[in-house]
Amino acid sequence: MEYRKFGNEIALRLDKGDEITQSIREVAEKENITLARINGIGGTDNFTIGVFDMDKKDYNRSTFTGTHEITNLTGNINTMDGKLYTHIHMECAGKDGVVVGGHLLHCKISLTAEIFITVIDGRVDRKRDEKLQINKWNF
Repeated sequence: MEYRKFGNEIALRLDKGDEITQSIREVAEKENITLARINGIGGTDNFTIGVFDMDKKDYNRSTFTGTHEITNLTGNINTMDGKLYTHIHMECAGKDGVVVGGHLLHCKISLTAEIFITVIDGRVDRKRDEKLQINKWNF
């Protein structure tokens, strides 16, 4: 992993074996980021995504292996109870061109990833919504 800052933008390169969420969190902690937008692309051969099940109040998880292109990585960084919080979604295309996507739970990079973190001057904390069982923005 390597990154450079350009004003309020951070260009982050991940390398083979790097884990996306862990790497983004590492940069956010190092740079004291409390609010930011994330977007990127790359390659993976091992990832887990989830789709929230409203009845179970938990994610239905799917793990994929084999060559995939990360066609879209999008999300945000903010805080919950004053601590760093990341919320990231990802779409990936397999060799057959079929795209799968959902809430990013785990992703190891197979080649490289190019991610931009746009730092926003501010803070948005999350609060647990017990009825929905999710962590929502609290303004």
